Amino acid sequence: MTTISHLPSRKNGGIWPSERRGVLDWLMNETSSQRFLDNLLVEMCERLVGEGVSVARSSLHLRIQHPQWQGARILWQPGVEEAHVDTFDYDVDTTELFLRRPATEIYNGASEVRQLLDASNTDVVRYPLFEELMQHGFTDYVAWPIQHTLGKRHVVTFATKKAKGFSVYEINYLKDLLPALALASEIRMKNAMARTLLETYVGPHASAEILAGATTRGSGKTVSAAIMICDLRDFTALSDLWPRDDIIEILNGYFDALCDPVEARGGEILKFMGDGLLAIFPLSNPNACADLLQAIDEGRQRIGALNGQLAESGKPALRYGVGVHVGDVMYGNML
Repeated sequence: MTTISHLPSRKNGGIWPSERRGVLDWLMNETSSQRFLDNLLVEMCERLVGEGVSVARSSLHLRIQHPQWQGARILWQPGVEEAHVDTFDYDVDTTELFLRRPATEIYNGASEVRQLLDASNTDVVRYPLFEELMQHGFTDYVAWPIQHTLGKRHVVTFATKKAKGFSVYEINYLKDLLPALALASEIRMKNAMARTLLETYVGPHASAEILAGATTRGSGKTVSAAIMICDLRDFTALSDLWPRDDIIEILNGYFDALCDPVEARGGEILKFMGDGLLAIFPLSNPNACADLLQAIDEGRQRIGALNGQLAESGKPALRYGVGVHVGDVMYGNML
């Protein structure tokens, strides 16, 4: 571990805190039009390099609220136009991969992880990432917590290939950015979370209308569309026969079988209604009607495969009905 004990003087090539303003001012005052966190990380790192800070790699490790993923990592390296984004499944924090990453120390409460990547340093072997970075010419690595409201903690990391690692003024430059980066990242993460939750429960078109301000009672939109309504038969009797967890598993399989073809064909699930669903295929797409019929056929095949699996476990086959219509439909906040 490296201990930082003092700021450098100008004579030694350092800069005073008041001079560490370029990227900080940009983060605070000039990022309002940047919607996505991965793009913000790319531009921040490019600006750091432009300011003479020897960043050669940076990553953000985020705990996100998403129906499918528990976390994500955004990785920047020089020469890329877009950051690389990896997502991680739920329960990843119990895996060997997660436990053997330095970011885990930050999640567990550490205020800093700093490692000089020198082959003579025995600490390097404690994480596979350190050995990997060293093999690619990196000389120094640092990770810090990004503190969001309500105690939520994320992680930012920086690494350099500069001989002898980051200088003291570079470390302090990067530390100065942390509060602003926390604010900028939290805003974008919450915007993304709101968008994801709305898309999950009301669909992408309706969610876009809501985010644009269509929230007043009676607000709605008329859409010309091919419409599909689907309902599971005898669901009440099925619920009486099987335990709750089995019913949830059956419903998940039923909705997956029908919804995946709808979304793959350009349809939008507007509403789930217990054991039913409502989907539309906007007629702005000239193939909307054909896409709807193909989605129904693919769903029928998938339900057939699901029924085969249910039969193997002693459960009854699912029966369902589908209704279709072509015309104008109005949807919105009608209550």
